[in-house]
Amino acid sequence: MAIELENEFTVPVPPEQAWDVLLDVERIAPCMPGASVLAVNGEEIEGQVKVKLGPLSLTYKGTAKFTDKDQASHTIAIEASGKETRGGGTASATVQATLKPADVTGSTLVSIHTSLNVTGRPAQFGRSLLPEVSGKLIAQFASNLEAMISADNATVETAPPETVEASAETSAAPETPGGAAAAEPAMVAPVAPAPQREESLNAFKFVVIPVLKRVLPVAAIGAGVTILIRRLLRRKA
Repeated sequence: MAIELENEFTVPVPPEQAWDVLLDVERIAPCMPGASVLAVNGEEIEGQVKVKLGPLSLTYKGTAKFTDKDQASHTIAIEASGKETRGGGTASATVQATLKPADVTGSTLVSIHTSLNVTGRPAQFGRSLLPEVSGKLIAQFASNLEAMISADNATVETAPPETVEASAETSAAPETPGGAAAAEPAMVAPVAPAPQREESLNAFKFVVIPVLKRVLPVAAIGAGVTILIRRLLRRKA
């Protein structure tokens, strides 16, 4: 099943900084639910994605490759493909991403166009659900990415001055009686916590819950109409 997807998300840093952040695949991979990077060889990334839907668990392994990185226009192109480790399902995608200044000063709007082709059990989700699933998945990725960037910025802002001046203080430390400089231990800035990795993409909340939200109101209206009709028939009888 082939489908075209359009998604957008915002990164809370200017385009120049967002460019470096989004190309650091190993760093941002934990922000995507269920995704992990296994190896990076130049422009090619080997990774896997775990998907869980109730008792059903799927694992895809494959590769993604940057086919274009134009920093001047802030555009990125990626080709990816993978297959189920325990099944015949496959997935392939061509992704075009464009970065541009967002309405909020100091932020970046990332627009993504994806040409996706899936076979096997995920194809049963249907064309109507895949756009919704991808939209919620991108939103979760953007939320995790924003948390990671905020943590990084907080670490830089709260790092004590001694961290930056540690080397200068060490070189200027007084000499001991034996003639050696007495180096004081340098303070190390705290490292920003990595995003909490979700071991698998829980498709239940991305697929089943949205369906229920659409189906339940319709079912409730249908039940109400049925009850009303029965009452009217009883009155006539």
